[in-house]
Amino acid sequence: MEQLISKYRRLQSTVSTEYVRGIYDTINWNARAISIQGARGTGKSTLMLQHVLKSELPIEQSLYVSLDDLWFGDNPVIDLATEFIHLGGKLLLLDEVHKYPDWQQVIKNIYDFNPDLQLIVSGSSIIALQEAHPDLGRRVLTYQMPELSLREFIGLKYNIDLPRISWDDLLKKHQQISYDYIRVLDYPLKFLKEHQEFGAYPFFLEGESDYSMRLNQLINLVIDYDLPDVLPIETSSRNKLKQLLYILSTSVPFTPNISKLARQLDLTRTRLLEMLHILERAQLIQTLRSEATGVSLLNKPEKVYLKNTNLIHLLSNGLPEKGNVRETWMLSQLSGAGFTLTYPKQGDVVVNGGVTIEIGGKNKSKKQLSGIQNGIVAKDDIEHGIGSTIPLWLFGFLY
Repeated sequence: MEQLISKYRRLQSTVSTEYVRGIYDTINWNARAISIQGARGTGKSTLMLQHVLKSELPIEQSLYVSLDDLWFGDNPVIDLATEFIHLGGKLLLLDEVHKYPDWQQVIKNIYDFNPDLQLIVSGSSIIALQEAHPDLGRRVLTYQMPELSLREFIGLKYNIDLPRISWDDLLKKHQQISYDYIRVLDYPLKFLKEHQEFGAYPFFLEGESDYSMRLNQLINLVIDYDLPDVLPIETSSRNKLKQLLYILSTSVPFTPNISKLARQLDLTRTRLLEMLHILERAQLIQTLRSEATGVSLLNKPEKVYLKNTNLIHLLSNGLPEKGNVRETWMLSQLSGAGFTLTYPKQGDVVVNGGVTIEIGGKNKSKKQLSGIQNGIVAKDDIEHGIGSTIPLWLFGFLY
């Protein structure tokens, strides 16, 4: 156990709380058990370690371990928890939990038999964590960590801290807000472009020149390692998944012709729908569905997008379709803020069943919203809006 403590203290000495993601303030850190979920690379492990510093617990009362550590090849994690409690431990942080055999039962047992111990768990395989048993789900509060918003990207890269904008304020006060924010930002469209290219994942801090390589590695890790851990998916299917991602990256906002796409990939219709479902669960794509159809494995989505615009820039070889970038970015910011999104008969997306948004460039008209009472136009390439026309970049400050 001493070597795990030593690793933890060396790791903790490298962590800073100079910038902490906005989700931190939404988590009930007093709960007995917390699960932090999200796509690879979003900063879950860093947030766990930052919490230790912000909690001001004595260092000996906390312990962070990764369950893929070789130490656990000969030592059960339950024994670690027991010994840690005997040493006065109060907070146990378990990362990469899905790498441990029968991890769900193990976490449940630690929780049930150690009422004075607080648990925080996370892992890099979002699908594995989604498979949590209902008995565990009743014990653990689960939080979803999205990719970085534009607001968080600016805070992390440029140390410019601007408050998040509420949905109501965005709709009603966007003119005043844009003027206030531009006094600080100067050129918000520059920040927007950077965020769309390399700002979705905090590992841009490790070097922007290596960002594409790291992002490509992330995709391969999800498809080649995370998925086979929890799903029966052979090598040929994994290659099809990568091919499907490439097709989506080079398309205009993609309205799928399932039969045509299935023939293109040499798949059955059912298998293609399964693959889209897998990619969405792995948080590599996002879909829009009408309220009428709802979410079902065998119902085709109305539109399919990559999860964020960084993936578009990577997979399209630097030649993304601009309309695809706009819509993908908007959906990533709205979904990251926790809104429910559906596909409308008019416009591009409906937010929380109420407001319909049409997304476009600076010359976009309102004709697609004719007859819609709660309709707004989100325009790219403008700094300020007026009335029901709101600049696209402001939607990046919702979380």
